[in-house]
Amino acid sequence: MPAMPLRPSPSADNLPPAKRARHLNTHLPDSKLTRGERPPQTQKTSFEDDLEKLTQEIRSHEGESMETDQKWARPVLAKINPNTDSIVFQQIDIDESTDSRGPTLRLFGVTEAGNSILCHVTNFMPYIYVPAPPGFQTHMLPAFKEALDSHLAQSSAIVHAVQIAMKTNLYGYAGGSKNPFLKIILKDPKYLPKVRGVFEREGINFNDMFPGPTTTFDNIANELRFMIDTKLVGMNWVELPAGKYSLTSEDKKIGTCQIECSIPWNHLISHAPQGDWGKMAPLRVLSFDIECAGRKGVFPEPNHDPVIQIANVVTTFGEPRPFVRNIFTVDTCLPISGAQVFDFQDQGKMLASWTDFVREVDPDVIIGYNIANFDLPYLLDRAKHLKVHEFPKLGRIKTQRSEARDTTFSSKAHGTRESKQTNIEGRLQLDMLQVMHRDYKLRSYTLNSVCAHFLGEQKEDVHHSIITDLQNGTAETRRRLAVYCLKDAYLPQRLMDKLMCFVNYTEMARVTGVPFNYLLARGQQIKVISQLFRKAADEGLVVPSLKSEGGGDEQYEGATVIEPTRGYYDVPIATLDFASLYPSIIMAHNLCYTTLLQNATIQRLGLVKDKDYIQTPNGDYFVKSEHRKGLLPTILEDLLSARKKAKADLKKETDPFKKAVLDGRQLALKISANSVYGFTGATVGKLPCLAISSSTTAYGRQMIERTKEEVEKKYCVENGYSHSAVVIYGDTDSVMVKFGPKDLAECMRLGQEAAEYVSTKFVKPIKLEFEKCYYPYLLISKKRYAGLYWTRADKYDKMDSKGIETVRRDNCRLVQNVIDTALRKMLIDQDVEGAQQYTKNIIADLLQNKVDMSQLVITKALVKADYAAKQAHTELAEKMRKRDPGSAPALGDRVAYVIVKGAKGDKFYQCSEDPIYVLENNLPIDTKYYLENQLSKPLMRIFEPILGEKANLLLAGDHTRSISVAAPSASVGGLMRFAVKTETCMGCKTPLKPGQKGAVCPNCAARVGELYQKQLTNMNELEVRFARLWTQCQRCQGSLHQDVLCSSKDCPIFYMRKKAQKDMQEASSTLERMYAWVCNYDYDGNFGVLVYRDQECHFVIAHGLIEIKRTKKIQSEHSSAFQIPGRRVPRQTIHKQNHRYSLLIHETIHHPTWSSAAVQASPSQNSFQSNQSVLYDSALSLYQLLALPQLYSAFSYTSITLSTTFFAAFNSSQAFFTDSLTRSFDLSAFTTLSHYFSTFHFHFYSSYSFYGYRQEN
Repeated sequence: MPAMPLRPSPSADNLPPAKRARHLNTHLPDSKLTRGERPPQTQKTSFEDDLEKLTQEIRSHEGESMETDQKWARPVLAKINPNTDSIVFQQIDIDESTDSRGPTLRLFGVTEAGNSILCHVTNFMPYIYVPAPPGFQTHMLPAFKEALDSHLAQSSAIVHAVQIAMKTNLYGYAGGSKNPFLKIILKDPKYLPKVRGVFEREGINFNDMFPGPTTTFDNIANELRFMIDTKLVGMNWVELPAGKYSLTSEDKKIGTCQIECSIPWNHLISHAPQGDWGKMAPLRVLSFDIECAGRKGVFPEPNHDPVIQIANVVTTFGEPRPFVRNIFTVDTCLPISGAQVFDFQDQGKMLASWTDFVREVDPDVIIGYNIANFDLPYLLDRAKHLKVHEFPKLGRIKTQRSEARDTTFSSKAHGTRESKQTNIEGRLQLDMLQVMHRDYKLRSYTLNSVCAHFLGEQKEDVHHSIITDLQNGTAETRRRLAVYCLKDAYLPQRLMDKLMCFVNYTEMARVTGVPFNYLLARGQQIKVISQLFRKAADEGLVVPSLKSEGGGDEQYEGATVIEPTRGYYDVPIATLDFASLYPSIIMAHNLCYTTLLQNATIQRLGLVKDKDYIQTPNGDYFVKSEHRKGLLPTILEDLLSARKKAKADLKKETDPFKKAVLDGRQLALKISANSVYGFTGATVGKLPCLAISSSTTAYGRQMIERTKEEVEKKYCVENGYSHSAVVIYGDTDSVMVKFGPKDLAECMRLGQEAAEYVSTKFVKPIKLEFEKCYYPYLLISKKRYAGLYWTRADKYDKMDSKGIETVRRDNCRLVQNVIDTALRKMLIDQDVEGAQQYTKNIIADLLQNKVDMSQLVITKALVKADYAAKQAHTELAEKMRKRDPGSAPALGDRVAYVIVKGAKGDKFYQCSEDPIYVLENNLPIDTKYYLENQLSKPLMRIFEPILGEKANLLLAGDHTRSISVAAPSASVGGLMRFAVKTETCMGCKTPLKPGQKGAVCPNCAARVGELYQKQLTNMNELEVRFARLWTQCQRCQGSLHQDVLCSSKDCPIFYMRKKAQKDMQEASSTLERMYAWVCNYDYDGNFGVLVYRDQECHFVIAHGLIEIKRTKKIQSEHSSAFQIPGRRVPRQTIHKQNHRYSLLIHETIHHPTWSSAAVQASPSQNSFQSNQSVLYDSALSLYQLLALPQLYSAFSYTSITLSTTFFAAFNSSQAFFTDSLTRSFDLSAFTTLSHYFSTFHFHFYSSYSFYGYRQEN
């Protein structure tokens, strides 16, 4: 670990280990956090204000100190008598273990009182089924058991028992007869794969009865088998009856839970999560975030880079406010209002203390953002490197150590994704980044972008390369980093609460019957398998272990898409949707594994078509429900009826938390029902059955065609309607109908009537519903359309679009904004002409370089160093690495780029460039690329249905003939390296002669006032723009008093701010040319400081005080420093740290000794003229000092008294200066001084507004 300059601290790391955890529970006053001294006051951010409000609310509610031992620790456990007291708890996690009692299953959970519990469930043994061969008799069971043990060749017998059970094969209808199966019960679940392999690959030599491979049945994970047999589902409530369990004594506990007990599996009582048992225990949720001090240009590595801060927020689930907010830091850190700060000298001690904190708080759920792939693995690896041996014990088993291992998650819905998985026994993990990836399609998945999307706010995005500088700074900079870290810990909690994802996942675990942890680690199939096995167990069915056929290549015809009639419709278009189409088809036609018929079975049983069985449109046979009600239809009926009940309860419920639970439940039921069809069609799945999936889609195709036919046949002029209805589009489970009338209410009435009429033509429970109208409606092509969405006739709900590529991240923001605005003009304003004109204007602005850089930026993640094909973002990353390894993007970063003009023949990927580099070097944007590769196709898609071939005129015409290309600087190389920059006249742009200094040519000298005012106006506008953007960034980071460090390249404001800063610097250089020419002022000459005292025109002149680094260094000719009694103030350079500005300005203006050196000047003209030279130089110098853009933030650090004095003085004296200077100097001198007056007023106004003050001027 690199050496770190740490100071002794009387904080947590100096305590004995036994007392450390208790010390962490003690509220530390500000005065004792660092060195026992009270730190200086610091400016609070808005996030700190939120923390302070939370603290005050908690104190007001509880009437006691915020964080006491009782508050941090679990509630005190009441005495339990196992003979008379039952224990009821919500189980949250389940795993397997083996101890002296043999294989056990461990249930972790929380009681209603908030006590943690570990329950050992004993005597449950795993098993599988194999078909009993013909001739197998009961008396053969002992011999078979012995033969099987012998074949497995283990050191001891692993087969506990073999039994004969009468079961029915799930797959295929066989008349309902039961067949004998051998139930092979094993002593340990770890032998299940081996036993299954013996039967499926080899066979067993037993009386020639198992000569070859045999299909096994009910092969499922042991913990799921246990949950199925005990009726246990994920996150439900469990009861341990009195007299049936035994408590574990403290000296024999293997876990850290308050209650530890054991119970035989058959005495366990599981409560279905319905009614009162649908409640939630008071679970503890820990949200945390870490910060690492990385090296320049290298993403943090645990073997080299220290963990410097860990922020923690702990909340009781269902409560709106966290009850723990703290941060562990390496080195000193100033106090943070509303949070505890624990600083440590040693990083290893900090990590050990954090582990103690986790064990003390004992969270049931651990959340964060990217904790699965970064925070948790990094902490474990770092602790291992530092030899903090007790750190990995993060779970609820005392001896179990947490480890991060690589995993690969693969599913059809989410693709293949490599990640890490950390075992933390007894605690649930919910990585909000994984939740975002699985459940939402977003342009960017950074925490900043996600919070902007869902919470409507952004966070300061401090790049990892800056974190080390903040850590190596002062206690104040570490405090700023700590606030940033705390916010990153709090935001995942807010996201979880906002999106209700924990509630939704809980209900999904309850509905599907799987453990909570399966939901993020596994795909959809396991949820259906769990439900299928549960229902099969109830009906005496066994499920075969099937192998995928054809390697997953077998295909079947999908849903019907009615060819769209493209166009722009200015009449209402009604949408008719089938409610739960595929589940309804499966239920209506009794499609299931258990009802599937083979020709041989039909012949054997003598079944009659249409009476006993049906033939589906694609030729498969299924028995009717009168003979055998299918398992899948039964499951779907249960799910949909339960959803109907949940929705009814939701309407009646008034408690917000219970409403959220019910809403999550109905959503989980809907998703679960819809996933059944997909499960049957997964050819690489656990139980594929293409007969079911292909029959389902075949019926769906028939129904869509039938709906079109019925609607157009009934709603026509011949039947007395004003218009003939036309189905203009249909896709999978819906059709779009143009009934004809322009009246929206009438169209809605016809849609409702048509839905009810067509529903009568289908088998129940298939139902067509009228849901919405689109008006107007733009139909682009298959699966691409947009329109105003109406569910009631008086007001539209939203503008809805499908398949229009406005959110793809490989499109720049310009595409999204243009398409969205054009659609709004067409649909909301119903102004197609206006949409065309807007589009032409944007294209013209693009070609003339008038589009803001932020709109052209494309971002992509740098997920690996080498790609098979060259990529624009990887090539740029390598380019940036060669320029400056310290600032180049590292693996895991998002690379932002724009496309610039390249040399002839350059490939696309060679033309990507860093947007900041483009700004600094005036590189020309390849506007043709953006027009042809980004804008053209989306624009054509939305305009072609309306304009036809005329849509091409949007991309060519008068608006595309004016093209502006920026002139690159010489620093970029190429031909520009040999270019010589020539100064031109600011008026007529005529090149000035070599050696000629100045701003204008002789011909334009008479216009100098006009030109100067033009430049001055431009400068003022740029200053206003920059100040507004700067303030916006400060508001985003939560403080108007700190430098902006944010470097979020997903944020358009970042590039706007950089562009405004660059434009302002260029405008400032232009003005400096004007100053030098107009005033003949030498920037290396005298620089004084003038201070106006009051309305009698008293001035203080202070020379030799300050040097300022601007375009050139400005310094005094005087060699002596200005003397203040008791101290010497030398000449100094104003650095870019705000506090240095503040110090110099404050001392310059406020020190009382300076009045003795004052040059007195009365308001009279003679007095003023007698000092005109000194006054002018001094005034000009002071105003230049105050006009520096770097001083924006400096004013916020100076006192209010200072600002008030300045503003009142200059405001009241401006008229005097104006009058005097007009008579004493030429016009150019007066104009220059006036500029500084106006500039200072603006800067003062901007800074003083931070205090909530507004001065009308």
